Amino acid sequence: MKRALAISIGTGVVAAAALALPLAQANAAAVGNATGFAAANGGTTGGNGGTTVRATTGTAIHTALCTRASASTPITIEVEGTINHGNTAKVSGSSCNTAAGVIELKEISNVTIIGVGGGAVFDQLGIHIRDSSNIIIQNVTVRNVKKSGSPTSNGGDAIGMESTVRNVWVDHVTLEASGGESEGFDGLFDLKNDVEYVTLSYAILRNSGRGGLIGSSETDTGSGNITFHHNKYENIDSRTPLLRGGIAHIYNNHYVSLNESGINSRAGARAKVDNNYFEDSKDVLGTFYTDAAGYWQVSGNIFDNVTWSSPGTDNNPAGPNPVSNTSVSVPYSYTLDNASCVPSIVALTAGANKGIKTSTGTCSTTSQPSTPPSSSPSASASPSTPPPSSPSATPSQPSGTNLSIGAGSDGSSKANGTSYGNVRDANLATYWSPNGTTGDISIKWDTAKTISRINIRETSGGGAIGAYQVLNGSTGAVLTSGSGSGVISFTATSTTKITFKINSASGTPRVGEFETYAS
Repeated sequence: MKRALAISIGTGVVAAAALALPLAQANAAAVGNATGFAAANGGTTGGNGGTTVRATTGTAIHTALCTRASASTPITIEVEGTINHGNTAKVSGSSCNTAAGVIELKEISNVTIIGVGGGAVFDQLGIHIRDSSNIIIQNVTVRNVKKSGSPTSNGGDAIGMESTVRNVWVDHVTLEASGGESEGFDGLFDLKNDVEYVTLSYAILRNSGRGGLIGSSETDTGSGNITFHHNKYENIDSRTPLLRGGIAHIYNNHYVSLNESGINSRAGARAKVDNNYFEDSKDVLGTFYTDAAGYWQVSGNIFDNVTWSSPGTDNNPAGPNPVSNTSVSVPYSYTLDNASCVPSIVALTAGANKGIKTSTGTCSTTSQPSTPPSSSPSASASPSTPPPSSPSATPSQPSGTNLSIGAGSDGSSKANGTSYGNVRDANLATYWSPNGTTGDISIKWDTAKTISRINIRETSGGGAIGAYQVLNGSTGAVLTSGSGSGVISFTATSTTKITFKINSASGTPRVGEFETYAS
């Protein structure tokens, strides 16, 4: 196995103060919106709308979870510094179920963990998600997690999920090891025993024997609906990933130096493999080490210096000329970069502490802050209740005419004192609210308009919008989905009605304006 490692393993065991400090900035959230399967099934919003706290130790992370009002109270935990065994202890509470020597996200929901400032490194310490839902992990590095030797954590997985996990978005992370199983390491990203609606995006996975798996055995086939996009797998022996049952959508990833095998679809799994770039690797797609067949749909991939083994009883490589042997559909919209530009796009965007840039889908990247915002902590040592939500920040005001002015509007319900017309009167002092935390609001015209962008402007005093869908109100087709509010873009659509469907919120939301634009 070829390796060029330059990874230092931190061994410091000096305990840090177990403080979870509230920040002046409340209602913080992850940068951007969940994509892929994590955006389905109601969406993944993490701690959006809840309190934001700062943590510089693993114990502080656990403290933040354990001092919430309940196991489902939304919270964003901003992490800075090195998290290791010496500063990660078990903390008890009615809203948590933690353990020492691992970041334990167990039997909880509505949590965001995001690296800020100088960065967050989980050194020899894994992140374990079990019996949980609506979790976001963003902009962190997890390295050198061992299952044997010392110290051990999380069964040797950098990030592991198991036992009824739903809606997890892992984004802009770096997951790395210093060897394979013989050196004490296991998988970088392992999912097993009923895990669904997960996306791994803009991640680097490197220097490991095993990239990751979905399903721990040929009989563990209940997990699936997983998306992998714009990730870089480098110097990995196998499992990029290994799939057992279920559906995986794998697109716009860059694979370099897969030493033994790559995407291993087995036991009835179906992989949709689009516009990836495979380089200097062996057996990058197929069914390997088993006679339990898996399947794949391929399109737009580039195979650059890829070698293929001969078929055998326990090996069915897809190459040297891969063709589809199944068809796979996914319930979300996405835009593919051409495979030829994937190496450059992934190099600019993937991994922690690189600015949380993303692809535009046209072989170029967006501009994002170099790191998530960093607020000054107060002196208190416990989370505080956030003030009422404030209007969401809009990255840029759309150009052109707001086509909602002079249009009509309707919706699914309206709270007392609100009106559908309040979202198109150019007045943020008035607003529409649904009768509860979910509902639809629509803008409509007598003749078709071409719309490619909307701006949802929330007013203060309401609950923060979580997961949403934008629909072609004339046909019911989903144009895009995500979480939060502000400017939302999608493929230009000619229609007489655009609907904004709120699928979740931290309380009854208040939509001051629903603006619509041609561009």
